[in-house]
Amino acid sequence: MKNIIRSFIGIILLAAGFFIGTSWQNRQAAGESESLNPKNLLVKNTASVAPQTVEPNDRFTDYETATINLFERAAPSVVFITTSNVRRDYWSRNVSEIPRGSGSGFVWDESGHIITNYHVIQGADRATVTFSDQTTYPATLVGAAPEKDLAVLKIEVKDMELRPIPVGTSDNLRVGQSVFAIGNPFGLDQTLTTGIISALGREIESVGKVPIRDVIQTDAAINPGNSGGPLLDSQGKLIGVNTAIYSPSGAYAGVGFSIPSHVVDWVVPDLIKYGKINRPTLGVELASPQVMRRIGMEGILILGIVKGGAAEKSGLQPTQRLRNGSVILGDVITSINNEKVTNQGELILILEKYQPGDRVTVGIIRDYEPAEVALTLDSLR
Repeated sequence: MKNIIRSFIGIILLAAGFFIGTSWQNRQAAGESESLNPKNLLVKNTASVAPQTVEPNDRFTDYETATINLFERAAPSVVFITTSNVRRDYWSRNVSEIPRGSGSGFVWDESGHIITNYHVIQGADRATVTFSDQTTYPATLVGAAPEKDLAVLKIEVKDMELRPIPVGTSDNLRVGQSVFAIGNPFGLDQTLTTGIISALGREIESVGKVPIRDVIQTDAAINPGNSGGPLLDSQGKLIGVNTAIYSPSGAYAGVGFSIPSHVVDWVVPDLIKYGKINRPTLGVELASPQVMRRIGMEGILILGIVKGGAAEKSGLQPTQRLRNGSVILGDVITSINNEKVTNQGELILILEKYQPGDRVTVGIIRDYEPAEVALTLDSLR
């Protein structure tokens, strides 16, 4: 009997041990399975590792993030400009509008002034400004400076807040620094191109056949349609207005030019106020380079004098043709305040440093002898 009881107790203990062991293994397996769940793994890791916030920009480098932010800040300030000409049919007398061209521009101030290149609107009867959100406004021409290839348009905006592009400085630019160009090449929606400043102090010829000096050369892609758009530094500030490319084929070939912001900064206020550059003048009519080469002299010969102008008041002498056909040469301008003058382009650039009413000393050659004349500059009429 005792043996039977012992056997029964043994069976019970064996069964109990089996069930306890099976239950422990199931719990351990369940625990391991739970611990391998990615969600639970993240939760457990947070106990020893600081939590990380996943941001959309985490997949970009710092440079890419800065570039994206720069474009998103500047894009609402950059516009697409389309121009057209109005034509009246000779027979029906109906008026039609013919597309002329397109370019880019940017917001200058909250009053609705838009800056672009003069050649973008040259010869056009109408201009339309389109923003990045596709809102469109008719524009009127406020002022133009062909000699600087700059123009100012004006739009009347009441239902949107304009965001002017902040103006930076172009006086301390360095070759190699990053630049960013925004525009509408080939009429496409806003496009960002990046590059570096390739060279400084370049000179190009403007639409008005007057040289533009201190031009910025960049390898940021500038194609037809980019003209008039902004060239920005890494802070998103305006350092130039894209104006031209050097290309034998007419497409971008790695060399683009921008009018520096220090030129834009003094030209635009004049265009808004006067409709033109309020540049001082000597009140003279000057000889062409061909004439100077013919007479074999350096400087610029005065052909005529504006009546009542600065030159007449100061006593400068014009060229005269006598009745017998002989010519008496007038004064030849050689310098302004000791700055050498060899051609009309140089004279214009020198005079840009002064204001109407400023008094200057004009170096001349009179009767083949050097002389100086004091003169008070007039306003360009």
